[in-house]
Amino acid sequence: MERQWTISPWTNEWNQQFEVESNVLQDIFQSELVDIHHVGSTSVPSIGYAKPIIDILIIVKNIEQVDVGNEQMIDTGYRVRGENGIPNRRYFSKGDLQRTHHVHIYQQGDSRILTYLDFKAYLLQHPAEAAKYGQLKLDILASYPNEQYQQVKEDRINHLVEKALRWGEEERKRLE
Repeated sequence: MERQWTISPWTNEWNQQFEVESNVLQDIFQSELVDIHHVGSTSVPSIGYAKPIIDILIIVKNIEQVDVGNEQMIDTGYRVRGENGIPNRRYFSKGDLQRTHHVHIYQQGDSRILTYLDFKAYLLQHPAEAAKYGQLKLDILASYPNEQYQQVKEDRINHLVEKALRWGEEERKRLE
C-alpha cells in the first residue's frame, strides 16, 4: 500500500513530541552525541502546516559509531535505513505507513548540517517566507497526495534552501 501524505495545522504538540523523543535518542547515542535539533516544518510555527512527522537532526563525533545503536533504535520502534542514499548519513524512520519521526544523523563538520539549521533559522527569522512555504506545501499536496509529493516539494523549494544557505553564511560572517 502506498503512503498518503497528510499536512496538519502547526501545533506546539510537535515541540513536546520532539522533547520526549530527544531524551530517548540522547540515551541511545550519549557517548557520540554532540548536539540534537528539532528541524523541518514541525519546528517552525510560522510555516503554519506540516506533515505530522518530527524531523530530528543529530550531530555525532563519529558517524561509524552510530551503527552500534541500531538494536536500541529498533527496540524503540525505529527502522534502520543506513545511509538511505546520502553518503555519510545515518537515517531512521519510526512508523511505516503512518510515520511519526525521521532521524537524520551526521558527523560534526558535515556541511549538510548547515542546510538543516540554516533553513530552520531563515524561516524563523522570515515568517512571511515561512507562511508562503506553508501555502506551497498545501498547493503541492492538493495535486500530489502520494509519494510524488516529496519530490515535487523538493524541486520547488530548492531556491528557498539556497537562499537560506546564503543568508546563514552572511549571518555567520556578520557574527565573526
